[in-house]
Amino acid sequence: MDLMNSLIALHKLDGYIQSIFLAEHTDGFMLLDGCSRPDVSLVISFIEQTLGRKKEDLKLVVVTHMHPDHAGGANLFRKLTGCKLAAANVSGQWYGGVSGTIMHWTDIALAQYVAKRKERPFSRIWYARTLSPDIKLEDGEKIPGFKEWTAHFTQGHTDRDLSLHHISSDRIYIADLIVKVKDKYFPPVPVSYPNRYKRSLEKLRQLGPKEVILAHGAETPIEMIDFDYLLQRAPNEPLTQWKVIWKNIHERLLFNMFKKKDRP
Repeated sequence: MDLMNSLIALHKLDGYIQSIFLAEHTDGFMLLDGCSRPDVSLVISFIEQTLGRKKEDLKLVVVTHMHPDHAGGANLFRKLTGCKLAAANVSGQWYGGVSGTIMHWTDIALAQYVAKRKERPFSRIWYARTLSPDIKLEDGEKIPGFKEWTAHFTQGHTDRDLSLHHISSDRIYIADLIVKVKDKYFPPVPVSYPNRYKRSLEKLRQLGPKEVILAHGAETPIEMIDFDYLLQRAPNEPLTQWKVIWKNIHERLLFNMFKKKDRP
């Protein structure tokens, strides 16, 4: 434990489409994820106006994966505060190549759709599809400058997912490894690597922290999570956004077709 930089508080903010967790330490702040682009001003305002500290006290932003609500503000945070960016030490870019570019556009469109469903005002959420982190984290590595925290690879949602474990309080931020919908817990969409995803669930179960912190949900006691149910619900083949979209369109078309047949 880095006694010179111990945790004062873990602040939770209501982000654009996800929860934001800001770790306040004696020597500075670590943001547990890169947020959505509209969240940058929210976080900086909270540091300066609510906590009365300087924006330059934000020392590190961890990017758990490259989706719009987890990486969208990362580069802007670095530009405005001088903070460093940390991400998993995985080769290549998640949104690399032509197919990656199309996937990036799709994910941004889906994020805008979620924002509309949450009745958020329209905001620009475009961000660079590539990331050059200052720190590349290995599985099980203590986070430089914030040694109370350990990074764990929990891949499956993408190929570079990270979870962040605060050892002394035994809480772990798992980003999108699990999502909460109407008081129930489900695998996320997409699950790009099903076998890795299942191994990550087992890893979380074996770590057995007291509390699990979700980007889409809330802080949850570990005993509230039914891992057997999640493993049962986890796909055996890659589950992409497009598969889910097509499934919903297909089901709606069938519903409307049978509804017309049932009309007198």
